[in-house]
Amino acid sequence: MNFKLLFLTVGFSGLSPKASGTVGTIVSLPIGVAFLTILPPQSLFLFTILITIFAIKVINIYEKETGTHDSKIIVIDELAGIWLALAISITEQIETFTTPIILNIIFSFIYFRIFDIWKPSIIGKIDRDVKGGLGVMGDDIIAGIVAGLLSAVTVKVIVEYLL
Repeated sequence: MNFKLLFLTVGFSGLSPKASGTVGTIVSLPIGVAFLTILPPQSLFLFTILITIFAIKVINIYEKETGTHDSKIIVIDELAGIWLALAISITEQIETFTTPIILNIIFSFIYFRIFDIWKPSIIGKIDRDVKGGLGVMGDDIIAGIVAGLLSAVTVKVIVEYLL
């Protein structure tokens, strides 16, 4: 089995013929949520940083071997982005799926996909200008951070003013 491809495509989800980034995010989301039912968000955050560092190295090797940059099949960057969004927006270990937790999960997914597809500001600059594994991972890392912060604020407003 090709473990490099298994890792970069998040269990081969990146091989989806359509919307591989969204498919990779959908596959990564429940894994991140499951992680948060066992350990606190800080652990998911740190684990995501470790995966990101490892992914940058593996992507550099893959790109050198294939002569490509930011191949659509690579979705480990989506995993890192959505996991960062979850780790930032959910502030404690999930013990029960309350309305705020469910909203954090939903908004983290929506905002992350919006920022990852739209690529505004620095996200787009990283995507365009940074080469190699750092470029592949960098835009999704920033998109995940922004999505997590925006999700946390959105849910706080909803809980305080609408629920």
